Amino acid sequence: HLQALLDSDAPVVTIVGKSWLAHVYSVLKTNPEENLAMIHDSVSFLSSRGREVIFDAEHFFDGFKEHPEYSMKVLKTANDAGASTLVPCDTNGGSILKDLEKAYNAIKDLGLSNVGIHLHNDTGMAVAGSLLAVDYGFNHIQGTMNGWGERCGNTNLCTVIPNLALKMNKEVLVPGALEELTPFARYIAEVANLIPDKRLPYVGSAAFSHKAGQHADVIEKDATIMEHIPSEKVGNTRQIVLSELAGKSTIVHKLKPYGTFDKKSPEVHALITELKTREQLGYEYEAAEASFDLIIRKTLGLYKPLFELTNYHMESFKSADESSKTITRLFLNLNGRQVMGAGTGIGPVGTLDHALRDALEPSYPFLKKLKLVDYKVRVLNPSEASESQVRVFVSTYDGNRTWDTVGVHHNIIEASWIALIDSFEYYYNAILQDD
Repeated sequence: HLQALLDSDAPVVTIVGKSWLAHVYSVLKTNPEENLAMIHDSVSFLSSRGREVIFDAEHFFDGFKEHPEYSMKVLKTANDAGASTLVPCDTNGGSILKDLEKAYNAIKDLGLSNVGIHLHNDTGMAVAGSLLAVDYGFNHIQGTMNGWGERCGNTNLCTVIPNLALKMNKEVLVPGALEELTPFARYIAEVANLIPDKRLPYVGSAAFSHKAGQHADVIEKDATIMEHIPSEKVGNTRQIVLSELAGKSTIVHKLKPYGTFDKKSPEVHALITELKTREQLGYEYEAAEASFDLIIRKTLGLYKPLFELTNYHMESFKSADESSKTITRLFLNLNGRQVMGAGTGIGPVGTLDHALRDALEPSYPFLKKLKLVDYKVRVLNPSEASESQVRVFVSTYDGNRTWDTVGVHHNIIEASWIALIDSFEYYYNAILQDD
């Protein structure tokens, strides 16, 4: 294996060694002296052949709690063998800050060449522990983009990097790179086919969002009071979230792209009234701002419908062999002419989507690149059982951005229809027109 690392021609190699005696005995099935000898031989073999060696001391903090002398001897052995960077690892993520700090003090006293840190987030302290390590002179942090990793994840580099740069005045990236952090974090999520966590610090879509009307009012007067950094420093954007707490300041902010309005504008009054009315019906726009953007456009006379519905018909059946199928047919009025669409599938929502595309794509080819990426249903009044009202959220992606729409109805199919149509019409009215 060591020879294979050399053959790869990688200038830097990272190897893992055991630093917890429990691991030495139970996993390697060897003795403490032989473990140290393997570490020394491995590191010296690679370093003597011109490789920069990063040595990860697995389960270091667990070992330090039980046998600190041996765990420290592991680091010293790797250091003496030529490792350029020594990285104690909290492999099972169970350490809290006082555990880490005790070990950091001991490591600092060893006078090692170069020390890093590798933490997992099982106690929710991976970022804090990594930043604390920097205070102790460590200058190498291992982590992952968006914090993904084993169990609860690894140290989130998307949080560590801006904290180091903006809060601790450390040079960690080339000039201008920090502004690319949010787009890069979301690109990584797209490549991994994972929905970005909107609650992530700095790069999450909610990181600079403001919900209460009082907060929105302050933002309009002095954003520095409500935001610890300007969102653009990390490539993010501010959001004023629509909710039951929204006031006129929130609506004024949402109207900024459409002209100059103030709290006394009739459009603001109309939108506040519409928002309150719809919330009483069960709508919620905090997580579906694309749907509210359509309401704004309708209020301002800027909305263009894709079509008018004539009717749709859906059949869902199951056969004796346990197979199930849904068939949808729909008829639309499209610029004065009747068009028909049909779709088949297993679920009603997907089949409805297929039928819509069948009818509309010949006239609106842009629909081909729109992809339904998330679908959520919430029962609003479960005490009504099968007569309950449901709220449906749909997330749609066009290969570059994601937007969310909402529908509410006693009929889950109709609620889905409303959210689905909003998703198409938002792209048609907002994104396509703006581009």
